[in-house]
Amino acid sequence: MTVNKIISATQAPASGASLPNPQPQHVFIVGSKGIPGNYGGYETFVDKLTEYHQHEPALKYHVACKAKEKGRFVYHNADCFKVKVPDIGPAQAIYYDVAALNDCVAYIRRNHIPHPIVYILACRIGPFAAHFQRVIHKLGGKLYINPDGHEWMRAKWSAPVRKYWKISEQMMTKHCDLLICDSKNIEQYIHDEYGKYNPRTTYISYGAETRKSKLADDDPKLLDWYREKGLVPKSYYLVVGRFVPENNYETMIREFMKSHSKHDFALICNVSDKFLDELKEKTRFNQDPRIKFVGTVYDQELLMKIRENAYGYFHGHEVGGTNPSLLEALGSTDLNLLLDVGFNREVAEDAALYWNKEPGDLTGLIDRADQMGAVDIAELGHKAKERIADAYGWQHISDQYKNLFVTER
Repeated sequence: MTVNKIISATQAPASGASLPNPQPQHVFIVGSKGIPGNYGGYETFVDKLTEYHQHEPALKYHVACKAKEKGRFVYHNADCFKVKVPDIGPAQAIYYDVAALNDCVAYIRRNHIPHPIVYILACRIGPFAAHFQRVIHKLGGKLYINPDGHEWMRAKWSAPVRKYWKISEQMMTKHCDLLICDSKNIEQYIHDEYGKYNPRTTYISYGAETRKSKLADDDPKLLDWYREKGLVPKSYYLVVGRFVPENNYETMIREFMKSHSKHDFALICNVSDKFLDELKEKTRFNQDPRIKFVGTVYDQELLMKIRENAYGYFHGHEVGGTNPSLLEALGSTDLNLLLDVGFNREVAEDAALYWNKEPGDLTGLIDRADQMGAVDIAELGHKAKERIADAYGWQHISDQYKNLFVTER
């Protein structure tokens, strides 16, 4: 079935229908790969939001889950519905969102859901935004969008795809009732770029854990991982993130190689052979035994412990809003070295050290960081944990969403 056929299948509700006004507020979430078992920014967000609200009588979540077959199940008391998505290459994401929205509309109509909120994560379906806003309004509902970051700036996309993402962002900004921005910088960008549409926005950040890992220092799982990767606690710098050019892996590797650090540099990421070969050719990192690509870690307790035991954490993301891996690093690692861009400063404030992409800048910061005393590092760590607890704890974030959703009835 094509995207156009999915669109044409969406019908308007019967005119004159009188909808009841029962509790709770129904919220339909579209755009994540689904819960549970998927690891990513939006997936973790939906997982945590439903977890913290699973006993909240005022809210009922319905979550789209990308799947190979249709079906429904309950997780964290949320109604999770599987959306069958064919293998059609890059267009899958657009097909998935449109198909999921079609399912939402059908469910709302079939069950006479009053004043539903449909919340779309990311701006992938701009050409269909006006249609779905119109249909949802006829059902008495509202359409919310989380614009994510600057998807159209990502280096992995070709020029035509980047143009599509930009146009899609513009159209979704124009045809929605509220944009929920997870970064103040993104919220400002929306108003600067699309002020002619007078967009209604609010700021609610992404969240992070503020607790310690449940793994003990001598847990066999942890010790085996260190042994396999050739690493020692508190003797490595760490980075965790998507293996893409705009996260500045080349700069971090090149600058680390020029440093005098005795530490290792462990990179936890799902590598792309093409980009890896490109980095190898440009930096010759394979000739430096300190540089260690250690694969992926999907065990969240283990990953949290690895972060806690890092000497320092590098963060080179420069495209997007509030980044989950940065929040997780600030919540676990004491010494954080961040690329100096507005998104990162907004989050960490004075709880981190900053570098730019000028040759030698990060190298010098690494050499200085290696000489820092334990007291100074602990002080930065204390500020980082305080910053996360005050502004980014999941309880705080879920409370903000509850207040927003319930007051929008």
